[in-house]
Amino acid sequence: MLGLLYDVHGNLPALEAVLADPAAAGVKGWLLGGDYALFGGWPEETVQLLETLPGATWIRGNGERWTANASAAPDDSTVQGAIAFTRELLGADRVAALAALPESAALDDGGHAWHGSPLGDVRSFLPEPSPEDAELLAGTAAQRLVFGHTHLPFARTDEATGIALVNPGSVGMPFDGNPRASWAILRDDGTVEHRRTRYDHASSARRIREVARGAPWGEVVAKRIERAQFVVR
Repeated sequence: MLGLLYDVHGNLPALEAVLADPAAAGVKGWLLGGDYALFGGWPEETVQLLETLPGATWIRGNGERWTANASAAPDDSTVQGAIAFTRELLGADRVAALAALPESAALDDGGHAWHGSPLGDVRSFLPEPSPEDAELLAGTAAQRLVFGHTHLPFARTDEATGIALVNPGSVGMPFDGNPRASWAILRDDGTVEHRRTRYDHASSARRIREVARGAPWGEVVAKRIERAQFVVR
């Protein structure tokens, strides 16, 4: 069984709760899908805990790319403020190492994992079919794609290609209105089990406000955790 952990975003209590979930006991390996530290209150501690996971496959998300190169990220006070905070705590060597991770990984079942999609780490699929799916899937040979980025857990099959699409959701910052940590298990028989794990998300939001020290980015991120929605302001 393969545990699918995406979009942890430096939320250490959420990650700790997932790893303590009884379902995690049967997991033999882990797919780590990117966006490990950016926007969270515990960037260094979160990466350190992920580094202890046995049999883990790591790929890069836009968070790692942006943290290493802030000029490639949106010129937005929330994003730029979080990048500056995360870079300081991770240190230059770890920032560079995370940015150097591969953008995708092959899975043992013939599937493939990306952070967003084969077309990039900020373009991804939505729970409902979209005309954009054909472009995102063009040239894809894998019969299963695992991805994240949107923080919306779902599984569906693309009708045109028969490709299974799996988004485990976000461990640290779900955007579907449910604040519980979202992750998934890919079983040996090919079935996918989506999991929601309860943790003290209010405490994680308070931590963000504390470490941001009044900077506006902290309030935005704290509200995202509290509401489990993409709050702009």
